[in-house]
Amino acid sequence: MSRKGWVLADPMSANDRKGAASTAAPAPTSPAQIRNVVLVGHSGAGKTTLFEHLVAAAVPGYRPKDDGDERSIGLQVAALQVGDTTVNLIDTPGYADFLGELRAGLRAADAALFVVSSADGIDAATAQLWQECEVVGMPRGIVVTKLENGRTAFEDTLERCREAFGDCQPLYLPVAGEDGSTIVATLALLSQNVYDSSGDELAVVEATPEQRGTIEDARGALMEAIITESEDDTLLDRYLEGEQVELDVVIGDLKKAVAAGTFFPVIPISAHTGAGLTELFELFTECFPTPDRHELRAVTTLDGEPTEALNGDPSGPLVAEVVKTATDPYVGRVSVVRVFNGTLRPDDVVHVSGHPSTFAGKDVEGHPDHDSDERVGSLSAPLGDDNRPKKVAVAGDIVTVAKLAHAETGDTLSSKETPVVVEPWLLPDPLLPVAIHPVAKADEDKLAAALQRVVAEDVTMRMEHNAETHQVVLWTMGQAHVDVLLARLKDRYGVSVEAEPLRVAMRETFVAPVRVQGRHVKQSGGHGQFAVCHVEIEPLERGAGFEFVDKVVGGSVPRQFIPSVEKGVRAQMEKGTLAGYPMVDIRVTLVDGKAHSVDSSDMAFQTAGALALKEATSESTVTLLEPVEAVDIAVADDYVGAVMGDLSTRRGRVIGTEPAGAGRTVVHAEVPAQELTRYAIDLRSVSHGTGSFTRELLRYEPLPAHLAKAHLSSS
Repeated sequence: MSRKGWVLADPMSANDRKGAASTAAPAPTSPAQIRNVVLVGHSGAGKTTLFEHLVAAAVPGYRPKDDGDERSIGLQVAALQVGDTTVNLIDTPGYADFLGELRAGLRAADAALFVVSSADGIDAATAQLWQECEVVGMPRGIVVTKLENGRTAFEDTLERCREAFGDCQPLYLPVAGEDGSTIVATLALLSQNVYDSSGDELAVVEATPEQRGTIEDARGALMEAIITESEDDTLLDRYLEGEQVELDVVIGDLKKAVAAGTFFPVIPISAHTGAGLTELFELFTECFPTPDRHELRAVTTLDGEPTEALNGDPSGPLVAEVVKTATDPYVGRVSVVRVFNGTLRPDDVVHVSGHPSTFAGKDVEGHPDHDSDERVGSLSAPLGDDNRPKKVAVAGDIVTVAKLAHAETGDTLSSKETPVVVEPWLLPDPLLPVAIHPVAKADEDKLAAALQRVVAEDVTMRMEHNAETHQVVLWTMGQAHVDVLLARLKDRYGVSVEAEPLRVAMRETFVAPVRVQGRHVKQSGGHGQFAVCHVEIEPLERGAGFEFVDKVVGGSVPRQFIPSVEKGVRAQMEKGTLAGYPMVDIRVTLVDGKAHSVDSSDMAFQTAGALALKEATSESTVTLLEPVEAVDIAVADDYVGAVMGDLSTRRGRVIGTEPAGAGRTVVHAEVPAQELTRYAIDLRSVSHGTGSFTRELLRYEPLPAHLAKAHLSSS
């Protein structure tokens, strides 16, 4: 077989690979035979199209679904057999609303392939994700798509990649053939792989004299960049002095640098013609690291004690993680599992444990037990929407597991003899709230169970039963996330729900002192009800709570009924008096009253105390308090001014700013909660996708009079 590529190995051509591929499930026996690669990039860059064509290039008879990235809203995995290596290829959505799926893909992978469209360039969110991968040392490569678009050139896209990502070098150059074929120029050999419009490789030819100069310039820059990353300190000196450096040495250094995450190769491809796919598979198998180099986050015992370091040993204790949970209409529950250590087999009994932080604030009643033993169902090698039976999954592999009844996304599967839990991956808080209600009465009974399943499957969603506003609130990542969740409730669980205006839980308080009488006198034959209390109500400072003072003299209110007055006042404070919100920060003083020897009772004085609070309420004595939150907004430096201007329109107060490194700034502000209900969407627009924020309740402040009046008139 002729040697192609960069002489990394003897890779198969596109035709050779199709002939050797099999629809049987890949069955690696060691981590050395596995590569886990995740595709990342913004929506529309061509990730899903590339994913589909890579699968089609490796699996006979597979027809790519060219739906485009706009329909890619969930994580997909395809286990591909490329020579002796299993490549678990992971496609992730580019929408910011589905960041949880992206994080899951990064967790399951050992290397990331950033997909950049030559037509659209690089957005700020993709550049930020590159920085995150750099912090954890994840190996990365770059693939440039849509080169058939004549509006931009590969060189321009390469320059934008260098501006956003830092130094990166192409391993190949794209050249258009005169007959419509696509040529991939191989820098290491100064030759060209020629593909026709169907993606079949036609020939390997020498570069023409016109092309040779361009290729040699790029080859020189590539060689110098690789040698700079070499562990041999003398190699660069030898190269700069003009000494001939053996190509095999350079290729060996290239492999090491890519696997270590210090060198970032760029490969141009045309997914539809197939140009560059063979070269991409070679990058996967020859340069990207094996799973045993994946540094797993902290693993502890169930008591929180650290365990011994794991090294991806198939014969060691089992440690695996559920990276996605879904429900198949025919199979039932299906879990995508990454095995980090040990070996997973069908019918194994494993321990299922969830990290305490994974479901914090989920508010899911009757949530499945997350500290129990469970028998593993059948194993399958994933292939998009299809699964192929598999007998075993060794350390480093990714596999789908059927019918894990208790395991949810983010849970750890481990040996029942030595159960452990893996620290969950980092996820942002869902900060877009949407209130929902069932469309029909028949949907009410089914809603709770359906929400429980949806929340358990989606780690980026939180559900809240707000006792004050009596609303069911879903906290989500964005509007697209909302739309998907509501559609899932209807299509998968048969529950139709609608969004309704979100109500912000406020407070009520007195703003002026007042003295009133609470009088509850009823006579209906037999024992009646008699209670009169005179109270003074005055406001306290914010956060002071409630004080009850007894100043009764002369026994006008019997001692046994004084606590009854306080109890009635407290009960009415919980219900509110002006708009139904809890009342806070007041002092109520009982100064006088009347009682009847027969008709007075505990309940009568409770009622009188509540009536006194109602009697004192008017728009001049009671006002609404709105929650104010401390908000920290991290944003690219270029958009700090826009963010601060937007905050001023939300009645926000900027407290200060501080640099966050890597061209980012954190803006500290105080903003009324009412102004933050859609901020997750608006910040994305104002900051061009570079902003993120956290929020925390700070205090309650009086709602401005004109807003309070509007609120009361609408409630």
